[in-house]
Amino acid sequence: MAVKIRLQRKGKKKKPFYHIVIADARAPRDGRFIEKIGTYNPLTQPATIELDADKAFEWLQKGAQPTDTVRAMLRFKGVFYRKHVMRGVAKGAYTEDVAVQKITEYIAAKDTKTAARAEKIVNEKAAFRAKVAGLNIAVAPKKEIPKIVVAPTPTPEVVEEAAKQEEE
Repeated sequence: MAVKIRLQRKGKKKKPFYHIVIADARAPRDGRFIEKIGTYNPLTQPATIELDADKAFEWLQKGAQPTDTVRAMLRFKGVFYRKHVMRGVAKGAYTEDVAVQKITEYIAAKDTKTAARAEKIVNEKAAFRAKVAGLNIAVAPKKEIPKIVVAPTPTPEVVEEAAKQEEE
């Protein structure tokens, strides 16, 4: 049975809203599906993608084939990067701890970039509304988003050593 990860259209006419589903390739677009793993709303600025990345990763590991649009969403959310890194773990290129750290850093960087883009859109909208209203108000940029630094998870040996040092 060929399994696809694809979009299932919902919403009204001219107001699309999609569910990201796992479905048999032979099932109709809006028909039966195996599992719902997320939603996609293209009407928001920027588009909203809510996705259960763990389930998507599991289905990719099982051999499910995403459609082109869903493939782009999975790349954006870091699922394909996770698949790439976990393949390196399977081959012995690096340990699972290093892989988890790489994935966490990648997703944090993507989230920071996305938040900056969303903030830019909000500022542009506010400036446009002020211009249309005839106001000479300059929109002050918001504070910079702090960079997220991900600390590596300590190994059990490091935790034991730190506990011994506290006792002394």
